[in-house]
Amino acid sequence: MSLFVIGDLHLSLSCDKPMDIFGGWTNYVSRLKENWQTLVGASDTVVIPGDISWAMGLDNALEDFRFIHELNGKKIILKGNHDYWWTTKSKADKFFAENGFDSLSVLNNNCYSYGDIGICGTRGWINDGSEPSDAKVIRREAMRLERSIQSALDGGLYPIVFLHYPPLYGESVNEDIMEVLMKYSIKLCFYGHLHGPSCRLAVNGIRYGIDFRLVSSDYLQFSPLDITTIVQSAKK
Repeated sequence: MSLFVIGDLHLSLSCDKPMDIFGGWTNYVSRLKENWQTLVGASDTVVIPGDISWAMGLDNALEDFRFIHELNGKKIILKGNHDYWWTTKSKADKFFAENGFDSLSVLNNNCYSYGDIGICGTRGWINDGSEPSDAKVIRREAMRLERSIQSALDGGLYPIVFLHYPPLYGESVNEDIMEVLMKYSIKLCFYGHLHGPSCRLAVNGIRYGIDFRLVSSDYLQFSPLDITTIVQSAKK
């Protein structure tokens, strides 16, 4: 059983929001499916940290989630800034159950286990201070992240973190999120959100004792990243 990650699928199978208009996204759905089915086995787990579907509601996201469900492995998803279909975890859980999407689980104020690893995370938020309301949202996201990490620790698990927004970008630091990561001595943090030219300022590597890795789908060339060895090495 291996652990994979890939973010920012940006599916639009039920709406007219193709990503093919952007450089590097040509035939991305078929490329994603081929790579996924080649790399991921039925007993593997894939974390998808946000921006999953362009749909504006759960019913409209049906075909996107059907596509994900039919891919190999168990999928753990968390919301991104473009997941407008999102309302609450309970409603998503109910929707998945009603449609038989039993391979999908929602990460929100909780954690999931992969062996003795705790899969933790939250959306995060933009940290440029451009809107007064941002500070309130960031504090709430930091609290959600702390609850997720604490739930892993309460279960005797070693926590690793998945975020949608990058906690670091160039020289910019999301202090609220970073405070939580450092408080709990997190060693691994995977994040998405960044595309195209924005990836030039992405932090990939160790900062503040934490190994940060960008995992947006176009950055990964639409191939889920096997992080099994990376995760196990972080515990040593």
